[in-house]
Amino acid sequence: MSVIPVLGAFAGSAKLLPLSDEAADATVAGKDYFKELGIRTFINAAGTYTFMTGSLMRDEVMSAINYASKEYVLLDELQDKVGQRIATLLRCEYATVTSGAAAAMTLGAAGVLTGMDEKKVAQLPFLEGTDMKREVIIQKEHDIAYAHALKNTGLRIVYVSGREELEKAITDKTALMYFLNANNFEGKVQVEEFLKIAQAHSIPTMIDCAADVPPVENLFKYTAMGYDLVCFSGGKGIRGPQSAGLLLGRKKYIEAGRLSAPPRGNTIGRGLKVNKEEILGMLVALETYLAIDHAKEWKMWEAQIKLISDAVKTVSGVTTEVVVPPVANHIPTLHISWDATKIPATAAEVRQKLRSGTPSIEVADGANQHTFNVTTWMLVPGQEKIVATQLKKVLAEMALSTTHG
Repeated sequence: MSVIPVLGAFAGSAKLLPLSDEAADATVAGKDYFKELGIRTFINAAGTYTFMTGSLMRDEVMSAINYASKEYVLLDELQDKVGQRIATLLRCEYATVTSGAAAAMTLGAAGVLTGMDEKKVAQLPFLEGTDMKREVIIQKEHDIAYAHALKNTGLRIVYVSGREELEKAITDKTALMYFLNANNFEGKVQVEEFLKIAQAHSIPTMIDCAADVPPVENLFKYTAMGYDLVCFSGGKGIRGPQSAGLLLGRKKYIEAGRLSAPPRGNTIGRGLKVNKEEILGMLVALETYLAIDHAKEWKMWEAQIKLISDAVKTVSGVTTEVVVPPVANHIPTLHISWDATKIPATAAEVRQKLRSGTPSIEVADGANQHTFNVTTWMLVPGQEKIVATQLKKVLAEMALSTTHG
């Protein structure tokens, strides 16, 4: 017998009703949970945004998650064995599954600060009055909100701009140097030079590659280059669980970082739990991602983008451009713009019309109020035709409504 929650009109009215296994399977298969909750789903032509719930997991990943849900294991043993497998796959010294890239940053930084000293682990984030170092150096051009993940350990951020400021900022209080790979070409000190400076001063390094897959080579590149800690999101291009990530690099730091992670309790990372289903799902997502034909996938994205571009350009005043960002979200991206005298609608108005249509479609922000961006890598194959039709329809309607308004 199975016991499953049955949702009523209100969440508070959920009841546990015993069902046979066959009835339970049939009930789950037939229920539209999102509709029952009053939540509208959408076609994701925007990308792997957390607020849009990231990516869709592949069937292989869901099979692994369902498998793991039926057995008990010891959490540390699972992390050990999965970490060893990931390290072998990615040819790095050590690895662990985290609850996202931000958690990888927090745990990696904690490992640098505490080493294997459990008293220090329990003291975080209170660094005053200890012999722990307390500063992390970040280029001003690499300052993002996610750097808060480093502050969680108690570290104070020291911002610099340029090589001279960077070297002057290194003191006996410097625990870590952090590099945001997405902003490599914006910073005055780029990825290889940054590493060499840190190594010359024996400062541990962390590189944030959260959204930097594809290309697949990035999973190997930065550990091979010599970065001590490399952080990836699991629920973006790799298409693992949205609440999973990877911390790759030096064994001594990652093993130490795990002392701040569950199942241990008196730590800053107790809330950064990854369950057995996510850990196994992340491994299988990685194995599946490494095995796919990346060149074939890229050609598919290009063909999908062309289909959408050709459709919207039939609307008078619309222009398009295909751009591939150099680092993060390195995928074919369609920038759609229009002549405001022919289609005097803002991007926000167009996006709202797409969102409220049937089916609902989400696109990404553009550079100005008459531009939005489209990607196809998170589409289910075939949805590109729906997106092309709807985008053309909405843009044409807004042009017509002005003509006759």
